[in-house]
Amino acid sequence: MKIDVITLFPDFFTSGLQSGLLGKALANHIATVNLINPRDFAPDKHHRVDDIPYGGGVGMVLKPEPIFAAVNSVPRLPSTQVILLTPQGSPLTQNTLQDLTTNYQQLILICGHYEGVDERIRYLADREISLGDFVLTCGEIPALALINGVVRLLPGTVGKVESLKAESFEDGLLDYPQYTRPAVFQDWQVPEVLRSGNHQLIAQWRRDEQIKRTQQRRPDLWEKFEERSQESK
Repeated sequence: MKIDVITLFPDFFTSGLQSGLLGKALANHIATVNLINPRDFAPDKHHRVDDIPYGGGVGMVLKPEPIFAAVNSVPRLPSTQVILLTPQGSPLTQNTLQDLTTNYQQLILICGHYEGVDERIRYLADREISLGDFVLTCGEIPALALINGVVRLLPGTVGKVESLKAESFEDGLLDYPQYTRPAVFQDWQVPEVLRSGNHQLIAQWRRDEQIKRTQQRRPDLWEKFEERSQESK
């Protein structure tokens, strides 16, 4: 997987791309991340990338020329998806990450900033993605989250592939509770079933806990899960 990020702040990614499993995956060339600064493509001598909005208003808007030039400078693989990170996009989900990982060789991520981007920049994007119904100071935060989510699904990033199949959202339910030693901590005990050694009972307990937790915490997910279950019958 090749990931190209159009960002005004390449330094933002320094720590995130070097840490944990993501850092190991990039070091092992499971994926590559290239950072492209649109300031390098600004046509004026001051390398200006923003300007005041037409019609008035507070804040500055990213100009189209540097962003278009930066995106167009990126060599394309046969299967490429250009993504604009914006609060107006579709919410990022596990299904989205699976789709990007499975169906594309290359992702080009455009990080918005300031009050937003010139509307014409949207014509560059194949899709727009948001982390949720809230506003952040920059598109670098959702871009890093998307990179992390995509790369961890690539073969070789996570040691045990089975761990990817039994976690939150993979089958439409939240994950079950996890415990480790000690068996008792501050009067909280690990459920007896998990210490029983009966794998069938453990599997049933975990499934029941997934259902209960999803019903309690995310009734919206539970409703969708039930709908899918009915359709599959």
